[in-house]
Amino acid sequence: MMTIFQSDLTLKKTEVKENPIWVMVHKEVSAHLRSWQFIVLLILIILTFFGSMYVAMSNLGQVVSNTKDPDHLLIYLKLLTVTDGSLPPFHVFINFLGPILGISLGFNAINSEQQQGTLTRIMAQPIYRDNVLLSKFISSILIVSTLLLSLTLLMIGGGILLSGVLIELEELLRILFYVVICVFYISFWYGLAIIFSIKFKQPATSAITSMGVWIFLTIFYSILINLLSKVLLNGSTSTSYSQSAVVLNLMGLTPSQLYNDATTTLLIPKVRSLGPLSMEQMAGAIPNSLPFGESIMIVWPQISGLVAVTIVTFAIAYYLFMRKEVKN
Repeated sequence: MMTIFQSDLTLKKTEVKENPIWVMVHKEVSAHLRSWQFIVLLILIILTFFGSMYVAMSNLGQVVSNTKDPDHLLIYLKLLTVTDGSLPPFHVFINFLGPILGISLGFNAINSEQQQGTLTRIMAQPIYRDNVLLSKFISSILIVSTLLLSLTLLMIGGGILLSGVLIELEELLRILFYVVICVFYISFWYGLAIIFSIKFKQPATSAITSMGVWIFLTIFYSILINLLSKVLLNGSTSTSYSQSAVVLNLMGLTPSQLYNDATTTLLIPKVRSLGPLSMEQMAGAIPNSLPFGESIMIVWPQISGLVAVTIVTFAIAYYLFMRKEVKN
């Protein structure tokens, strides 16, 4: 059986020579699972999941009986989107808790090890320098993927036991794509926290900076865009339709908006557009659910944008770490 890092977080040379990257991933996963910050967030996410599922289950009968809703028979999608107003649905909770989870996993990934002197000892081993950063990203993706996939399977299993209705292929594909989008969304914030962890020596500074960026992009950015749109378009010949389109395009630059647009369209098949519709576009439209392929085509720009910003954050973190001077 492969031995993981010792208590001082250093590697045995024989282990490094055999399979260095996966030994380091094993060490990172073990460290995260034993940390109090991850345990607290894990409990919080599980509690919000069960709270959202309870509210959805309580209102599921009323939603399914609503024949005016074209999605009323998609039970498992309703479990992720139905709410009575007392609690937000689960995908809205992840929009809020996902960045906190990513930041908590990465804000002290580099600077804390450098302060403790373990980073210097790890770099002294016969391993590639980029394997240190790569192992941290892989371990975080494994943890987040396992957590979200486990909760999703638990939701599907509970739905089958309570309703006796098997999940359809359409619903399964939408839910699996939703999990993939959540993983990339959380990975973006993890990569951003890694960047600040490399840049700043104090974990508290990197944590505060990461949280500040998250608060700005989530709250103040939308306020700023709305104010600028009113100032720039006020008194012009532009219609309210074009003004709304400009605001939506600028709002789409934030990861939270990309996540929200992508997940809303995937989990609510009756959503036919992410922008404002004119009367000509609405004329003759049949209120039915879109197929999975068409929903993917609608949100493909959002999905590709979310993947792109995640890759960019990893590339920036890789560049900064490779140029960083590692010393006690």
